[in-house]
Amino acid sequence: MIAYLVRRCLGVAGVLLAICAVTFIIFYLLPADPAAAACGKTCSPQRLAEVRHYMGLDQPLWRQFGDYLVGIFAGRDLGSGPHALHCGFPCLGYSYDNALPVWDLLMDRLPVSASLAFGAACMWLVLGLGAGVTAALKKGGLLDRTLMVTAVATASLPVYFTAVMLIYGLVRISGLLPYPTYTPLTSDPLGWATNLLLPWLALALLYAAMYARQSRSSMIEAMAQPYIRTARAKGMPARTVVVKHGLRSAMMPVLTLFGMDLGALLAGAVITESIFGIPGVGRLFYDALQRSDQPVVLGVTLLAAFFIVMANVLIDLLYAVIDPRVRT
Repeated sequence: MIAYLVRRCLGVAGVLLAICAVTFIIFYLLPADPAAAACGKTCSPQRLAEVRHYMGLDQPLWRQFGDYLVGIFAGRDLGSGPHALHCGFPCLGYSYDNALPVWDLLMDRLPVSASLAFGAACMWLVLGLGAGVTAALKKGGLLDRTLMVTAVATASLPVYFTAVMLIYGLVRISGLLPYPTYTPLTSDPLGWATNLLLPWLALALLYAAMYARQSRSSMIEAMAQPYIRTARAKGMPARTVVVKHGLRSAMMPVLTLFGMDLGALLAGAVITESIFGIPGVGRLFYDALQRSDQPVVLGVTLLAAFFIVMANVLIDLLYAVIDPRVRT
């Protein structure tokens, strides 16, 4: 198990390094000049050169990339002279737009995206697995067809359409829920849940439909296995056969899907956060991309890659615990 974990950690480091390098190269090839944007429209050529030097943009690409990597683990000094800034560990640079540390910006937005991701994940797991398992156990019946038609219809709707309909129906017409404004969990737990209920529903309806279809397919396949027939022949209760034997086997592909989806949502749901005005990581990424704010975009990209890769590592470790053949 230790050797397996070491191999996975080395793989994670390689993937993050590759993603960081690709993002750096993409921004290097873009025609936008961050120094010109930071300096202003009336900036003189001499002043522009000074800004480029201060931001480190006059260095070769390999040097910029090397300084960035060193800064992540050891911190670094940005600029020189009396206006130099020391960026401590972990240093992801300073935003070109507001000169704030990228790490601080990410940590300020991460609790918002985490609240959105975990709440929606719990909701879509309950709805999706419940619908999928029920449909599998009633295979071919009216309930099965009704649930699957509903799942297909829900999955076909874009999340922005679902979000707008929820706002129109539950906020504007009925007034059952307030318009979402993020409230920290520690200050007001009830307000936190109430204000995030609409975004949770918008995401849950989309993902639950996919999980319902996946869990139904996996459950039907698992219930057709010989060991299920053996368990029934031994006289085991139907609940034990379904939950302990069938559902456990059917959860493997669902677990893989869940790890990838949760990792991606932790990095920010751009559309959902933008529609509901939630100040999460996804909204930060969108705004930074509009302004060509390279340090922020790169920081969000690394954060997203980290969560997605680590989610996959955790899923692989669970596989290794459940199935020893994965460890080899």
